[in-house]
Amino acid sequence: MATLEKIRSKAGLLVLVVGLALFAFIIGDFLNSGSTYFRQTQERVAEVDGEVVKIQDYQARVDEMAEMYKMQTGSNSLPEEYMSQIRQSVFDAIVQEIVLDEATAKLGMVVTPEELFDMVQGENISPLIQQMQMFTNPQTGAFDKTALLNFLKTISDDNLANYPADQQAQIVKAKNFWLFWEKNIKRQRLEDKYTTLLSKAISANMLDAKEAFNENAESSDIVYAMQSYATIPDSAVQVSKSEIEKLYNQRKEMFKQKEGKVVKYIAVDIRPSKEDYDKAQADIESLKEELISSAKVADLVNENSEVPYMDAFFTASAFDPELKQFATTAEVGAVYGPVFENDKYRMFKLVDKTNAPDSVKVSHIMLAGKAEKETAALADSLMNVLKNGGNFEELAKQFSADQAAEKGGELGWFTEATALRGVNEEFKNAVFSTPVNNVALVKSLYGTHIVKVTDKTANVNKYKVADIDMSVSASSKTYSNIYNELNQFISKNSDIAKLDDAAKEAGYSIISDVTVTADNQMLGTIKNSRPVIRWAFQNDKGKVSEIFECDNKFVIAAVQGSLPEGYRPVDMVAPVLKAELINQKKGEKIVSDLIAKNLTSLDAYAQTMGTSVDSVKFISFGTRRIAGMGVEPKLNAMVSLTPEGKLSAPVAGNNGVYVFDVFAKNKENKEYNEVSEVRALDAANSYRIGFQAIQALVNKAKIEDNRIRFY
Repeated sequence: MATLEKIRSKAGLLVLVVGLALFAFIIGDFLNSGSTYFRQTQERVAEVDGEVVKIQDYQARVDEMAEMYKMQTGSNSLPEEYMSQIRQSVFDAIVQEIVLDEATAKLGMVVTPEELFDMVQGENISPLIQQMQMFTNPQTGAFDKTALLNFLKTISDDNLANYPADQQAQIVKAKNFWLFWEKNIKRQRLEDKYTTLLSKAISANMLDAKEAFNENAESSDIVYAMQSYATIPDSAVQVSKSEIEKLYNQRKEMFKQKEGKVVKYIAVDIRPSKEDYDKAQADIESLKEELISSAKVADLVNENSEVPYMDAFFTASAFDPELKQFATTAEVGAVYGPVFENDKYRMFKLVDKTNAPDSVKVSHIMLAGKAEKETAALADSLMNVLKNGGNFEELAKQFSADQAAEKGGELGWFTEATALRGVNEEFKNAVFSTPVNNVALVKSLYGTHIVKVTDKTANVNKYKVADIDMSVSASSKTYSNIYNELNQFISKNSDIAKLDDAAKEAGYSIISDVTVTADNQMLGTIKNSRPVIRWAFQNDKGKVSEIFECDNKFVIAAVQGSLPEGYRPVDMVAPVLKAELINQKKGEKIVSDLIAKNLTSLDAYAQTMGTSVDSVKFISFGTRRIAGMGVEPKLNAMVSLTPEGKLSAPVAGNNGVYVFDVFAKNKENKEYNEVSEVRALDAANSYRIGFQAIQALVNKAKIEDNRIRFY
């Protein structure tokens, strides 16, 4: 009982303690969840209609597409401008996928597994696959379904261990390549279904067909006189602020803008100095004697040239004009150069020349996936069979380990260069030294090849050339001098208000009033300048940047101001609107003055306008651009409505006022076919809707783009 009384007497303290504990628990949980929310926000590269795109997922897609580019181009790395294009392409694709999924989900529209199978290996192969070079018959240029099925069989093989290590890696790459395109094919199919549904809802009728036919069925030949708006000074007409605002309100949707920054910048080329040019010239001239006398030409070229030595003969058509002139006229052993052009020194040596086939046609039996001794034994056995009259094509189908097996081992035509690049030097030497219909045994990284030369082109003159190319670039000393000079300039002139005058005094050119948005990849035409744009979005008005190195330039930028998302203010677009209104009023004035003169001939109009009479033929209502005049829709309409032989009234167009006389009407010798016209209009509508439908969904979507935080 005493204990109970004691607890009761401390109840207030107990409540306080429990309350504090609960508060600590709640606030701790809140802070933890807040930390998670903050982290998730930091990871969000975009949000489309409420669907969050995380930076990890976005980057994975970018990496995937970059790998596809590398595989298709054979490159190990991609320049930054390519990566910028890939990032934009991936972002656009993700946005389109999200909005398309929303639209098709509402309709219950899907791509079934059966549809996908039919598109990738069934009766209706996707055009995306049919256009791939790897599935094209090299002789006919047509799609080869057998090559596709062999490829799918190879990448689906679960027994990768049977292949050499380098082939395993190639098969994994090929499988990733295929999965990438399979996803794209499925996505394209869904988009086609959606746009087809929309296009079928819009069908041309007989009135549309007749109008379309008439637009181009008749054309007119005219003589005309034109008075340009430039003949009247702008000061001769007055445009009020209210007129500009009225036109602005009429055109307001044209002036939508994303959030942007207005910047000015100085860009300084990182160029070689005279000292750099002199050194480069001395370096290449010092190699001339060695190039003349050395027997190790390949080593000399590979150590000093930007272009690696290729131990192969080329026809003259493979050379640039300068190298072609040298190779076809020089004696073996002759050296030409050094010569200088476009910041590069070049020097050539004619190593050898020959008269031999430019190309050979080759088939092979590739032996791979077995132990070395087993492969050697099989190769010897097959060579014996072939020497005793065995059928090469049948043996290739039975024993060859690559997709060429289905075609009897046929690989197609090789030049020395393609044989060297595609396989190795031993393969090149074998196929070019083996007589037609004979076989040879060759080893490469891919395995052991039994090669058969099935055909050769006629003999031509071929040349083996050593080409030493040395571009002149800025040395580290020159680089430092340019950087230090610019750094001293910016350290003394960090005030944006004084930047223009200081730049002029120092001899730097400054470009002002450049608007950039968050999705711009380049500042003006400066390559790899995305970091400058990111900096601008992270800083406020008046801030001057540090020095950025962008490709071959140093760049300093300053923020002049910010543009909010929404509509460009009227004062920003007023000059453009005012110019349009000025031309409109000039047109009204010219027309009024001409009508008041009661002129009755084209020559009289031309004399009054201070111009000469000209002519143009084949103007129809549907003409998009009139030769010598440009886009003049009012003139199109008036010419189409004016009878032959009648002088027109003055017409105020986009560029001036026109008076014309129709001297001939031309009718197409084609009968009206309603079915054909409707079909053509439906096809055009289908294309237009296919192009515009997805973009309309994108325009309607609520998109938050945070890529500027990451790239």
